[in-house]
Amino acid sequence: MSKGIANKYGTHRVLGGETLLPQGAKKIDNNMEIYDNEILIDVSALNIDSASFRQLWEASREDPEALKTAIMEIVNERGKMQNPVTGSGGMLIGTIAEIGPALKDRDLKVGDKIATLVSLSLTPLKIEEITAIYPEIDRVEIKGQAILFESGIYAKLPEDLDENLALAALDVCGAPAQVAKIVKPGDSVLILGSGGKSGKLCCYEAKRRVGPTGRVVGLDYFINPEGAGARGKKFLEDNHFVDDYVIADARNAVEVLDKALAANNGKEYDLCVCVVNVEGAEMSAILPVKNGGIVYFFSMATSFTRAALGAEGVGKDVTMVIGNGYTKDHAEITLSLLRESPALREVFEQEYVK
Repeated sequence: MSKGIANKYGTHRVLGGETLLPQGAKKIDNNMEIYDNEILIDVSALNIDSASFRQLWEASREDPEALKTAIMEIVNERGKMQNPVTGSGGMLIGTIAEIGPALKDRDLKVGDKIATLVSLSLTPLKIEEITAIYPEIDRVEIKGQAILFESGIYAKLPEDLDENLALAALDVCGAPAQVAKIVKPGDSVLILGSGGKSGKLCCYEAKRRVGPTGRVVGLDYFINPEGAGARGKKFLEDNHFVDDYVIADARNAVEVLDKALAANNGKEYDLCVCVVNVEGAEMSAILPVKNGGIVYFFSMATSFTRAALGAEGVGKDVTMVIGNGYTKDHAEITLSLLRESPALREVFEQEYVK
């Protein structure tokens, strides 16, 4: 029996009498019987937002079983995977199980593998079982189902790339695609969190865009000389994706300012891209940027209050932009980087594919 046409943004799934969109609601209906304009997905894996995973992992004292319990409690309580502390979600990979009759004109068929490009913080989700946790890549493998609204965007997984490789890139595809839009030839660009997954992609894209007269400086913080941070630094330097690399704590704005300016011949930057997964990095992104420059916040740990009041407090006239996870063709733009750069593809396969 047809359930009829529902609101394309999913407001019909909001519970508790709230007149909200699903992302802002505390609880949504995760009944997996779909409306005529919804899509049902058999889910195999969740890529949890980096800031969210870090918070949950630390709160679980790095115990995989405790983390599984925390995730199940969130989904059972909210009907979606939305960290109540960070407010963020992530994205999923799965197989099309059913397509509502009103969406039969979509370029999809039952059995297609897709990655959703909308946040888990608004996606109706039901988890039967969590089968594996991969904390080093923020990955959670599950048996479960999810629903994609009519307005939801997705990417069919490409045949020429391993699906886990594609998922690793699509998880952060908004960042390098936005960098491609805003970086100009000759710009000086500072990237906070450059050693991570989105940071590597952003450094590569920024370096392509600034050309021979521009400059890209990476910044990250690590203590373990054998860890992921050190490997990220070596990768970016060895492949000339950065002109210089600074080791500094993004939560220490004074340290970042001194070291970042020294790496740019004492000059302030045209643009800073912040992709760190820790709180308190707002002023580290703002201070090194010149008046009239741009600060792009892609981190889900960003506080608008800290950024706005902080910039005002130091007299910085910069354009601060919230990094929209969606921009036109962002999935294809990001996947093309892996096809274009053998070095990027190799490091993603080594670091982010399990």
